[in-house]
Amino acid sequence: MRILFDQGVPKPLAKHLVGHEVRRAFEFGWSEKKNGELIKLAEDAGFQMLMTTDQNLRYQQNLTGRKIAVFILGKGNWPDIEPHVIQIAVRVNATSSAGFHIFEIS
Repeated sequence: MRILFDQGVPKPLAKHLVGHEVRRAFEFGWSEKKNGELIKLAEDAGFQMLMTTDQNLRYQQNLTGRKIAVFILGKGNWPDIEPHVIQIAVRVNATSSAGFHIFEIS
């Protein structure tokens, strides 16, 4: 699966998503794009998933008719995410549909 990391997703997470092509929004000059535009750009570029830490995205965007999955991480700091990398990878691997997929981190 092609996965696009939004600005807040820690880079070290990519190495735990084995078998997936992970790219970062800034690589395409998309780091300043607003959420709706970023979703469209990612989808048009063939990404199947946008990973973000933007908790409000699910309330701000409507994914009806979209083909992309939006995976929302509950936190953005690597120390908070690192203990959950195996569970995150399992959830990413199980994600096969468009829409919002939320991984809560307490």
